[in-house]
Amino acid sequence: MNQSSVSHNEALAQTLGHHAGMVTDRSAAPVFVIGCHRSGTNLLYDMLLSAGGFAIYRGYLPIYKMLIPRFGSLENPAHLKRVVDTWLRSKGFRRSDLDGEKMRTKILRECKTGGDFIRIIMDEIARQQQVTRWVVYDPDNVLQMARIKADIPNALFVHIIRDGRDIALSLKKMGGFRPLPWDRGSRSLLATALYWEWMVRKGQRYGRAIPGDYIEVRYEDLVRDPRLTLNLLGKFLDHDLDYDRILSRGLGRLSESNSSFLEEAEAATIQPVNRWKERLTSPQTAALESLVGQTLQGLGYELTDKTRRVDFVKKYLRVVYPAFLDTKLWLKLNTPMGRLSNLSALELSGALSEYTK
Repeated sequence: MNQSSVSHNEALAQTLGHHAGMVTDRSAAPVFVIGCHRSGTNLLYDMLLSAGGFAIYRGYLPIYKMLIPRFGSLENPAHLKRVVDTWLRSKGFRRSDLDGEKMRTKILRECKTGGDFIRIIMDEIARQQQVTRWVVYDPDNVLQMARIKADIPNALFVHIIRDGRDIALSLKKMGGFRPLPWDRGSRSLLATALYWEWMVRKGQRYGRAIPGDYIEVRYEDLVRDPRLTLNLLGKFLDHDLDYDRILSRGLGRLSESNSSFLEEAEAATIQPVNRWKERLTSPQTAALESLVGQTLQGLGYELTDKTRRVDFVKKYLRVVYPAFLDTKLWLKLNTPMGRLSNLSALELSGALSEYTK
């Protein structure tokens, strides 16, 4: 195990000190796996499910990201009805094995917030599967931590963080982040790195407000030393994360690759850690490090070029993208622009017009 893994896991272990002497029943608390896209959220989620004791749900519950912005506050009965009617036509509901009419009645009677919506659905899935707790996976919940915590006070958050150079490389290849139109050429890699930095810093800022219920896990530690990392995480969650049992069950990404580099998956030579060292040119690496190097170093990642030459273009990007991302999120959550939220990821049955009336 390398020195960076030791230091990160030491920090993870220190976090456990926040929970000493706590009398709350953490063993039943809901868990939210969060982080920037392509950070390993899927992998960690599947590890938790493979450990046993969590309700298994392969659906999507984007209540804060899509449904509330699209239809409005759930305190309004008319808005709530449209949200429920939409979700009951989603692929997520079809995967849940829940009784639609029973859930409609329960949600309409009990739900007032986005957290209520998640809790009612996941509690029922857990009850049917005869387990005591559940975990939700959605990278974008990193932007909704404060709302989730207000709605579900005993929620625990696991923020998985990965080297931003690998994230920028992967997201750019997949088209997972769309820079501003005039930056979609040679500057797209840099803009994507700033998106990673923005997501990470949002999660850390919210996490500092709830240190006892928030923990950071490095993707690299999870890959290189899964036993130690899962042992420390298990103590935080008060849950047995036995690595041998996880491997034996091997749910989801543990048995099939989620790599954006399909040629590696087909060749069975996946090298998910430090892929940037092979795939980025020296000028690309230097440009990324000059832009987000301070954040990389703060997270414990070593730089190859510590000079951090910042030219006019990088100064422009550093000013524009945090403001652009903050404004875009605020407009979606606080103005009628939220009504334009795209519901295609829900894979709704029936015509789209049914959900816009």
